Amino acid sequence: MHATTTASVDDERLPPRTPLSGWLAVVSVMSGIFVIVTTEILPIGLLTSIGSDFTVTDGMAGLMMTMPGFLAAVSAPLVTVATARYDRRLMLCVFVFLLALANFLAAVAPDYWLVLVSRVMVGITIGGFWSIGAGLAERLVPPASVGRATAVIFSAVPLGSVLGVPAGTLIGELAGWRTAFAIMGALTVGVLVMLILFVPPLPPAQATRLGVLSGLLRGATTRFALLLTFLVVLAHFGTYTYVTPFLEQVTHASGGLITTFLLIFGAAGILGNFLGGAWVGRYPRTVFGLAAALIAAVTLLLPALGRWEAGAVPLLIVWGIAYGAVPVASQTWFAKAAPHAPEAASVLFTASFQATISLGALTGGVLLDRSSPSAVMLLGGCVAVLAVLAVLAAGAHRVGPGRAARP
Repeated sequence: MHATTTASVDDERLPPRTPLSGWLAVVSVMSGIFVIVTTEILPIGLLTSIGSDFTVTDGMAGLMMTMPGFLAAVSAPLVTVATARYDRRLMLCVFVFLLALANFLAAVAPDYWLVLVSRVMVGITIGGFWSIGAGLAERLVPPASVGRATAVIFSAVPLGSVLGVPAGTLIGELAGWRTAFAIMGALTVGVLVMLILFVPPLPPAQATRLGVLSGLLRGATTRFALLLTFLVVLAHFGTYTYVTPFLEQVTHASGGLITTFLLIFGAAGILGNFLGGAWVGRYPRTVFGLAAALIAAVTLLLPALGRWEAGAVPLLIVWGIAYGAVPVASQTWFAKAAPHAPEAASVLFTASFQATISLGALTGGVLLDRSSPSAVMLLGGCVAVLAVLAVLAAGAHRVGPGRAARP
């Protein structure tokens, strides 16, 4: 079965593109991913205040992280296939509009179940926008600039952590968590305007089918990408989702200091993103393995050294650098496993990443309600160790991007 069905696209019918217009389109897509990432992880910094308002536990409040991940994992293949023959710009705009509605709904929700409904809408947006937007760079800029454009698009992930979570936490401290979601909704509307103005019409160049995805899953490299992504992302989000309760209860940091800590973490994530992006093309296995090893070390050491602010800060910096490299490493592994089907590879990347975010948040929340933030960190560290072992096994069997499994 062929990976894709190519649609006839007459590029001459599209408006002429200039370097400036191409990069404005790239920045618009990056901005879309930024507001999506920020909205998705915004509850991390507001977890305890939202839980208090609705009198739910921190673990129950963690459902705000679980819901989008599961919905994104399901919607990534279904929505991409269902909308495969629609203009990609139109679909990006639809998803961002849905995200704006979700943020405004969360801002005014009188009951916790309505907040969860808004998170379902966020999940659908993540699955659809990521699957389409992650691979658009090659259609927006000249071939020589595709690598840089892809790095710019993916820089939205750590940027969301740098600006989004700390800013949301600060706004929550000053004006309440509802204001944070309302401002996020207004920002999302601004991104919608950017997409309308700067992204050109993008008739579908390929129609991804469900059979394509099942075909990709038969490849050893793709299966290893799924395994590594599952273990590393499970370790990270099973712990980072509850880093605020940890810093409150174990480090005994104040609200303002926690905001600063999250800002430091996010800044380190930007550095990790660009370091990982620079090295992953040549050393994908090394980047993945080093990121997993550092996450394992940090989460295993935090219960002991994170009791003091002086111990927590350097560990958070290392953690941020390590995780910043994970999304670009995972996407690169998937893309190189299926160079003939870039959108299908993005679907698998999005679905696996988001499903694991949700499972990590759910697992960490259940453990937190039954034990302590330190126990959550230790469990995450053990999972990250498994990821390191998986990377070593991949090397032993010579499985990786551009390689096949050894018989």
